[in-house]
Amino acid sequence: MVEAEWVQKAQAGDREACIRLLREVETAVYRTAYYLMGNEHDALDATQEALLRIYNRISSYKGQSRFETWAQRIVTNICIDHFRRKKREVPYPEEIHPADPKAGPAVERAGVVMDLREAIRRLPPPQRTAIVLRYMHDFSYEEIAEAMELPLNTVKSHLFRARKKLQEWLSEYQEGGVVP
Repeated sequence: MVEAEWVQKAQAGDREACIRLLREVETAVYRTAYYLMGNEHDALDATQEALLRIYNRISSYKGQSRFETWAQRIVTNICIDHFRRKKREVPYPEEIHPADPKAGPAVERAGVVMDLREAIRRLPPPQRTAIVLRYMHDFSYEEIAEAMELPLNTVKSHLFRARKKLQEWLSEYQEGGVVP
């Protein structure tokens, strides 16, 4: 059954169809929330809120975009609202500690990953959101514009500026040829 049929069933009150749609987007919604929020706790809260909002507002989905794009718009708005309310920086968790002697060569790769996550976290929210949707979810520019409710050229500008900042901040890896 194609997505449109499941959406129609969910909008008609079919609980099973709605649950199936939620399960299909849950991982992508969580991944976006994690990269935008910066930690598991807040990401789980944002994911739960997004899934509940999707469930409650399924009738307002018009089908003008992919269902996942619509879901990403919801979680993105929740995360942005969170930052507006809190107006604070959220640190990324340290998953591998370089001081751990058992970490071995994985520390080098983990260091790159942690540096990249930190660099993404430092981006302004619109640039961070555009980067996450483009490179974590492989959204087209048009889908990003729709999810972020921005003009296409604004999205292109956010991506350009974000890539430029990331390139500047992570230039030591390029010079040393360390990036995997």
